[in-house]
Amino acid sequence: MARESVELDRIDREILGVLREDGRIPWQTLGDRVHLSANAAADRVRRLLRRGVIRGFRADVDHAVLGRSLEAVVRVRMSDTRGFDRAVGGREDVVWAAHVTGSSDVTLSVACDGTAGLDALISWLVELGATETRTDVVLRRAK
Repeated sequence: MARESVELDRIDREILGVLREDGRIPWQTLGDRVHLSANAAADRVRRLLRRGVIRGFRADVDHAVLGRSLEAVVRVRMSDTRGFDRAVGGREDVVWAAHVTGSSDVTLSVACDGTAGLDALISWLVELGATETRTDVVLRRAK
């Protein structure tokens, strides 16, 4: 089901840009950055939340600190994707997963404990029904 599109003004777009960088920014600082009072900035954020533009606030986890220093993007062709969402939901080394169009069925962003962790993840995917995987190791992030 498609969601209704929401029009944003310049200030709302600026607020979203600031919140992407720091979702815990104090209202006063946010207001200063977008030239509003703290209350007006907070009201706009609450409105963006109510309208579904902002889905929530999350922690930006440094996976390397947790011992998962190898990041990769894995494209997977599956014999059957039924049950995939539930199975992948329990994997801590999968940062996000998306069903996609094209030559793959699923694309994963993963953070593994070195090459041994990546090998274990790919072996798990094969057990789950992967017929082909293509892996690109992240050297550094551009954004």
